[in-house]
Amino acid sequence: MERLVTMFGGGGFLGRYVAQSLFRTGVRVRVAQVDPGKAYFLKPLAAVGQVQFAKVDIRDAERVREAVRGSSAVINLAGILKGDFAGIHVDGARNIAAAAADEGVEALVHVSAIGADPDSASAYGRSKGKGEQAVRAAFAQATILRPSVLFGREDNFINRFAAMARLAPILPVIRGGAKFQPVFAADVGRAAAAAALDPRSHGGKVYELGGPQVMTMRELMQLACRETERARPLVEIPDPVAKLLARFGGFLPGAPLTWDQWLMLQHDNVVAPGSHGLEAFGISATPIAAVADGWLITYRRHGRFAVKSPY
Repeated sequence: MERLVTMFGGGGFLGRYVAQSLFRTGVRVRVAQVDPGKAYFLKPLAAVGQVQFAKVDIRDAERVREAVRGSSAVINLAGILKGDFAGIHVDGARNIAAAAADEGVEALVHVSAIGADPDSASAYGRSKGKGEQAVRAAFAQATILRPSVLFGREDNFINRFAAMARLAPILPVIRGGAKFQPVFAADVGRAAAAAALDPRSHGGKVYELGGPQVMTMRELMQLACRETERARPLVEIPDPVAKLLARFGGFLPGAPLTWDQWLMLQHDNVVAPGSHGLEAFGISATPIAAVADGWLITYRRHGRFAVKSPY
């Protein structure tokens, strides 16, 4: 346990998989986030003394520096889908990269997203792009990971479709032809850990991480129905109607689609041709069908006691 890796946002969906990969290597892990209590579930996964926690808002440069101090590597997993995009994705990312550089950290892994572009029409994509620029300016040898949509037991994507299929007699489909390349969170977790522990091989590079299949929004919803054994008709919402809903109702609490998400759906979320991906880490991408049954079974009518039908 001579090496210490600090993870910002390590208690989130992806963070738990990065942490597990790090724990297996024997390094110590410091989890830094606004509410460290939400990451305490990681304790039983680590050896005694292998994990510690710090209360940090990444918009506070001094607190970030304190959390980074003494680290061999830093991983920035902090991200939001609504709210202070500039503060978290740009200013926070800059604070982390600057602290890592000033403290002489060996490796910095910055988790961005496919679609990151400083000129993006969406605030999310634009802030992710500017965040990458800020990281590169402060820490030139940072490794940047751009995953597509993540899937896994705790995700808020496939699980949302499964929950809808359990409750609704029909499922509305918005932008059914939009393409994604869903990637297993555990695969991305392994890649992030590998990049942090081997900066000589991965430092200064950009990786776009996607799964083995490109799937449309409609196909992903069909998969959720199939795995949960809920034969629901899918009804396509015309783009003009969906656009109006996002524009004038997306700001409401519980809205299914914000205006910024609508803008992001105008572009396919897939790996760019020729990009370095999971294979550069020696990882074979996991298909959704290989693991989805392990947790979507809980959405079936009789849960884990159900006998899978031919549907």
